[in-house]
Amino acid sequence: RYYNLKWMTMLNIFSTIGITLYITLIEADFLRSIGKIYVVTAVCLTVWLGIAWYLLKLDRKIKKLEDQMK
Repeated sequence: RYYNLKWMTMLNIFSTIGITLYITLIEADFLRSIGKIYVVTAVCLTVWLGIAWYLLKLDRKIKKLEDQMK
């Protein structure tokens, strides 16, 4: 029973990922056709860089606190 549930969950996850990728490709073609793909790419890149910057800043603060505790 657990074995079947595990496979059903994996199948559901992979099918969801596949459908999402397919829809993304369709949307990318549309955005490319109207010239907005570069805007979307720039926004995504900005968000990811912001997340990376925040995580690095947080890591430095945590290291600083760990050093103070020693």
